[in-house]
Amino acid sequence: MDLLTNPQMWMALATLTLLELVLGIDNIIFISILVSKLPKAKQEMARRIGLFMAMFLRIALLLLLSFIIGLVEPLFTVMEQPFSGRDLILLAGGLFLIWKSTAEIHQSLEGEEIDHATGIKVKANVMAIIAQIIIIDLVFSLDSIITAVGMVDDVRIMIAAVVISLGLMMLFARAIGEFVEAHPSIKMLALSFLVVVGVVLVAEGFGHHVPKGYVYFAMAFSFGVELLNIHFRKKTGSKPVKLREPTIPGEDD
Repeated sequence: MDLLTNPQMWMALATLTLLELVLGIDNIIFISILVSKLPKAKQEMARRIGLFMAMFLRIALLLLLSFIIGLVEPLFTVMEQPFSGRDLILLAGGLFLIWKSTAEIHQSLEGEEIDHATGIKVKANVMAIIAQIIIIDLVFSLDSIITAVGMVDDVRIMIAAVVISLGLMMLFARAIGEFVEAHPSIKMLALSFLVVVGVVLVAEGFGHHVPKGYVYFAMAFSFGVELLNIHFRKKTGSKPVKLREPTIPGEDD
């Protein structure tokens, strides 16, 4: 009952929930881009599984606070640079994010993969997509929980903030995914943003702290400019430049 009647606890819950939402934006974008490679009938299922996995991973990590605290202890040192378990996870996750985002940018520019025998676009495997979501969920969850631990002492507030923020993400994830998929320029902007996030994670892994506020501000500014461009194109009736369409081998020019 003390939690329900203490205004400071409510303020902490609201602040932490907002922070979890902001930190979860890159996770939603990544999941949205990944599930767009699946057939339409399976996209919603994969999206929900991805977000549920993020929620359960964060709650599990919160219940293992002693383990999380232990991850920041140096494991070994290379050329006077200490590396902890957290550093290794951030390094691996950052490199994975850079590789995956760069591959998605390349595929968007060159066209989707085509089955040479049938001439049909190759759709991604559901389990492969979910596996990739789990990998990046772990990285984003670790970063989010370490931030939460530094802000609030009560685990119950942390868990409530995680559940509320992930619930809100589930409400808007589909709309965000459809919007990103419908606007190629926004998708390219989102992928470029994820490359930057990957670089930041690698830098964090090497012990160089980069305030994410700068990254999110740059992304918000770029997103705002692109929204103005979309509005301008609609107003003038001009069409955006489309990404290269995939070509089918043997098709007449």
